Amino acid sequence: MTLTALEICAGGGGQALGLEGAGFECSAVLEIDAHACQTLRENRPHWDVHETDLKEFDATQFKGIDLFAGGVPCPPFSVAGKQLGADDERDLFPTALRLVAECDPAAVMLENVRGLSSARFDGYRKGLMTQLVKMGYEPSWQVLYAKDFGVPQLRPRFVLVAVKEKYADKFAFPTPQKSERTVSEALYDLVAAHGWEGAFAWKQKANKVAPTVVGGSKKHGGADLGPTRAKRQWADLGVDGKGIANAPPDSTTDKDQLIRLTLQMVARIQGFPDEWKFSGGKTAQYRQIGNAFPPPVAKAVGMSIQQALHGIPRNYREGDQIDFALAASG
Repeated sequence: MTLTALEICAGGGGQALGLEGAGFECSAVLEIDAHACQTLRENRPHWDVHETDLKEFDATQFKGIDLFAGGVPCPPFSVAGKQLGADDERDLFPTALRLVAECDPAAVMLENVRGLSSARFDGYRKGLMTQLVKMGYEPSWQVLYAKDFGVPQLRPRFVLVAVKEKYADKFAFPTPQKSERTVSEALYDLVAAHGWEGAFAWKQKANKVAPTVVGGSKKHGGADLGPTRAKRQWADLGVDGKGIANAPPDSTTDKDQLIRLTLQMVARIQGFPDEWKFSGGKTAQYRQIGNAFPPPVAKAVGMSIQQALHGIPRNYREGDQIDFALAASG
């Protein structure tokens, strides 16, 4: 039996793509940004894309969906902002919980910045968990690092998963992979493709996991790799984080200079496949990429949810080997 998913705040499709990889069928994706909606439509014409304001959406039409997922806006909880939490007008967790109540899914998956895991938001988290318990779920959360799931950057994210009580003894968060992928492993073919003389030396320098890619917002941040501290970390990897290049380095590029990443390179660092194309100008595309939940992480969590909903014991962790249709049939 194929399980279905409804996703909110879909952005450029990172989470939806990961859940697709985990075997979920996309019933609908909701997103307010026009460029991101176009990205979703062009890459997956068969998806039901709703370009809408969540606060005006009624989810009762999706009652009985298997999974409700999304990454609600991060600024209310980000250390880069004022951390206003519930007092921030961009806090959409209450809206998300309303939609959960309307569609009554078997499982819920919500992700956000690591800041939501801090002591500052203990009361806020407790409130979320309490409301989910009242709706018949058993919620749990972890901070997951993208580097632990084959993504060549640190990128810690707060991930909350709530499953109906009857599935609770089957769910467990995915376990980290034993090896990490580095920036040079992910990007060397692109960096060396146009004859740059410094490519091999760069490969040695970039043989590390990157700092977290920062996408910025419409109010703050453009197409660069983050604040000053992050730019210094990128420089240690041979990367100029002050902007995004239109093309990879080539034979005319000084062999000793820091290189700027292209949008394709940043997308790879986020775990997107090369065939996934983004719509809009450079800044619009970069924000979709930089703000995404990395598809490999979403896939790993999605596989764990699949296991739980199909009744597979939680100590079985070889997710990619599971035939869910066979498991469902018994």
